[in-house]
Amino acid sequence: MMIEQFWNEYKKQNPNAPENLPEAWSFGSGADMADELLGLVLAGKKTATCSLHVLYEIDDEAIPEVGGYNIILNGAGEPHVITRQTSVEFIPFNEVDEEFARAEGEGDLSYSYWHDGHVRYFSNLLETYGRTFDPTMLIVCERFELCMTR
Repeated sequence: MMIEQFWNEYKKQNPNAPENLPEAWSFGSGADMADELLGLVLAGKKTATCSLHVLYEIDDEAIPEVGGYNIILNGAGEPHVITRQTSVEFIPFNEVDEEFARAEGEGDLSYSYWHDGHVRYFSNLLETYGRTFDPTMLIVCERFELCMTR
């Protein structure tokens, strides 16, 4: 199913949804990670995500806003869910709390699992931009609700 078709299906069921097509993206990097994290969303375990604030500036992308929608893709680039942000906060990486880490739904749900995995992920990602990870970097912490599944 095409992304636009998926959004139009949602709008038919939700006439108050915005006309504009939301951003479509997949979690993480690579098809396997995208499918794994999408599975956590579908299972109700993943209700939050985070990203590096600096990358919004570098890539000249809009920062997520409360009430905004996203179309989440699987590893093959197909639309699978629509989410809506219920909370967006800017927090230094080293100040993220256990509760948020658990809401990301990954691994054993511990803060240490979240912390170590995100240090690796963000370090590798920043390397592609010629940058270095710093634990005081601002991250965009989003909480979301599931609005529609394929």
